[in-house]
Amino acid sequence: MLEIQIDYATLEDCEIITHFNLELARETESKNLDQDLVRTGVVESLGDSRGCQYFVARHQDTVVGQIMFTREWSDWRNGEFWWFQSVYVDPAYRRQGVFKQLSDHVEKLARSKPDVVGLRLYVEKENDRAQSTYHQLGFGFPGYQVMEKMLDR
Repeated sequence: MLEIQIDYATLEDCEIITHFNLELARETESKNLDQDLVRTGVVESLGDSRGCQYFVARHQDTVVGQIMFTREWSDWRNGEFWWFQSVYVDPAYRRQGVFKQLSDHVEKLARSKPDVVGLRLYVEKENDRAQSTYHQLGFGFPGYQVMEKMLDR
């Protein structure tokens, strides 16, 4: 397992997070996103004014991975779900335990908060490799499918 340090992301990490998010969209959905729009979204996220938090994984002072979680309130459970989002590991560092360490870090933080009741994420239906990784970390399919309606903006 690769030795990494996990830190709260700061504005100094904005450019690498933006780059990773652009690559994530290309890899998983074949989408080319607007770099300035993504950068603005990352800046908003880094201030935690949107109810989310980024963490970065560093190997020898180089950011090699990231994870963000967002909060969702569940009235059924009187607690929060934390959704993993913007999960990305630099291709040169994949299959070396970087995501596992990021996931474990967020899970440990979630377990320390009594109002957090679970962790969730979404994954592309065709991404068997990611699904296998998530299964190995204890994630399962809850029986829901995600639907969305995009607004013309």
